[in-house]
Amino acid sequence: MVENTDSKPIDIDVIILSYARNEDLQKVTLNALESLENSEDPGKVRFHAVVIESNKELKPYQYPFSKTVYPWQRFGYHRYMNIGIGMTRSKYICIANNDLIFHKGWATEILNAFSHDPELQSVSPACSIHHPEHGTTLNSGLHYGYEVRKELVGWCILFKRDMLKITGKLDPAFKFWFADNDYANTLEKYKLKHALVTSSVVDHLESRTLKTKSTKEQLELTSRERFYYEYKWQGRSYLSYLNNIRKFYKNLRKIR
Repeated sequence: MVENTDSKPIDIDVIILSYARNEDLQKVTLNALESLENSEDPGKVRFHAVVIESNKELKPYQYPFSKTVYPWQRFGYHRYMNIGIGMTRSKYICIANNDLIFHKGWATEILNAFSHDPELQSVSPACSIHHPEHGTTLNSGLHYGYEVRKELVGWCILFKRDMLKITGKLDPAFKFWFADNDYANTLEKYKLKHALVTSSVVDHLESRTLKTKSTKEQLELTSRERFYYEYKWQGRSYLSYLNNIRKFYKNLRKIR
């Protein structure tokens, strides 16, 4: 079990991205925050939640149990996460989607994993919906690795802040899609240990925000990122990357 020798609660910064373009999506964020707040004894684990809200029309609304900010910068998943990380200072950082339900004791189980393996730098909690459907049993220990949607799930990642001294900030060029692949490759590049903690459960409701966007918006958030990923990690030339981007936007203009 994790030891807290000074009897003070362990602080965890939680950065949540939200785009509450309607009441239903605002409720999704509210449910995530409520489940987060109720998931741990605040005398043992204390959350510092920051909501990065993309819907500027809600300003100056503040979500409960959190600090809510409305960036002037254009949306980018990593860009917005970096804003939240820069606003916080706890030893542990959790970057999360808004379409999550945090189960009781999820953070304690992760802290126990860090205590069990001091070399562990980054973890993901299990999803009781996704992981059993894909062959991973809950409460089956730590599963080490970097495979996206298996050991590493992009909707919820918790890591030690000191890790950023090695990796640097999250790459802001990844605006949405392939952000988790980039994170996984970065960990593997620097030989930083990551594991799925199967006793920690945070359920994912599967891209509620993305599904409300138009086909054109979804393509811009997803397809474009593949070209940059191929350039950064798969040896594509920069010229090939630029040509793919040019063709992509030419085809995108044809979609109404």
